[in-house]
Formats: sequence, structure tokens, C-alpha cells
Amino acid sequence: MKASEFDEKFDPTKDITEMLDIKKAKRSSQDLKRVNVDVPLWMVELLDQEAKRLGVTRQSIIKVWLAERLEKAS
Repeated sequence: MKASEFDEKFDPTKDITEMLDIKKAKRSSQDLKRVNVDVPLWMVELLDQEAKRLGVTRQSIIKVWLAERLEKAS
């Protein structure tokens, strides 16, 4: 299917997931690389407090904060 045909079928009220092969879906530039970082215990404790307050994991809050800081830097 051409992109223009797909666009015609897209409508916020219609479910188009049956037209997609989600098993093969991949976000560009979303490959992961594991990174280990040693931080003081007080930072971990504060991260955990903030993550709990927001209802997210420690890893999630670290990723969000890193992304925000990197966006500001570029």
C-alpha cells in the first residue's frame, strides 16, 4: 500500500492496526545500549523518592531527565 492510500484510510475514529505488521515495527534511532553508572547512595535514594512520587521506575526517571538535559544542550 502506498503512503497516500494509507493516509486516506487513516481517521482518528478508525482502528488501522490490522493494516500494520506490528511484529516488525521498529522506532528509528531507538536501539538500546546498556550503560553502567556509579552514583552515591544519596542520589539513588532521592531518585527512588521522586520515581515513587511520580509512579514510575528509577530507570524511567533517569531516562527522562537525561533526555531533557540533552535536548537543552543541543
